[in-house]
Amino acid sequence: MAELYDGIGRCIHYLRVAVTDRCNLRCQYCMPPDGVEWLAHSDILRYEELVRIIGAFARLGVDKVRITGGEPLVRKGLLPFLRQVTAIPGIKEVGLTTNGSMLEEYAPLLKQAGVGRINVSLDTLQRQQFIKLTGQDKLDQVLSGIK
Repeated sequence: MAELYDGIGRCIHYLRVAVTDRCNLRCQYCMPPDGVEWLAHSDILRYEELVRIIGAFARLGVDKVRITGGEPLVRKGLLPFLRQVTAIPGIKEVGLTTNGSMLEEYAPLLKQAGVGRINVSLDTLQRQQFIKLTGQDKLDQVLSGIK
């Protein structure tokens, strides 16, 4: 099997895949006050294309994949896609990075789909600071999702 190496000779075995530029929060560090221009649906890779690309990387030695966004849980059809990714030969671990606001509903489904790790981006436990940073009062939802 061929392998991938970076510029200083380290073997690359980890891939991050952003499935959307959309998010249900408006964090100051991601979203400028005047917003951003969203990509058109036709400018985002279809799940079938992403599975093909991840499969190609798996054949080159990538065995860990982290799904990111925006907020990946806002993209329709994510769970069937995750099941496809976890079934790719050579992929040993699939993780997901989320803001956690939808995690209470999705956590059991993510586990069933084969996601083994979840990274929650949580900048503060102080409600007013959370609202200031994200533009929304969803701290309780995030904490419930983590629990």
